[in-house]
Amino acid sequence: MKQLLQSFFLSTFSLSKPTDRVMMFRALFFLLLLACLHLSLAQGPYENCCLRYVPHVRRSTRNMVVSYRRQQTDGGCNIPAIVFMMKLPLRKPFCADPNAGWVKRLMKLVDKRQAYRLRTKT
Repeated sequence: MKQLLQSFFLSTFSLSKPTDRVMMFRALFFLLLLACLHLSLAQGPYENCCLRYVPHVRRSTRNMVVSYRRQQTDGGCNIPAIVFMMKLPLRKPFCADPNAGWVKRLMKLVDKRQAYRLRTKT
């Protein structure tokens, strides 16, 4: 079987010298490596998704929130969520249910804070 494969390979690519075989092996290995790399990159980056909601947060934590973003279920994420970002030095995100009342109130509060910062900056 091995001899059959070698004769087929040699006759197909007409490689007679050992250096030609080495070059062909390197080229095939390189193409295989590129194909694997392409497949791994084609999947795209992993998204930073929330997997669960926090049921509630303390008032001190709410006062540290500086921004938020909406997580949609159309990408790689499974649940809709509001991702709140806290002030430095923590800068830790936490996820909340977008249908919860306290979440809607906190979103309005963050929007007001950001509008006030923009107004006072100019």
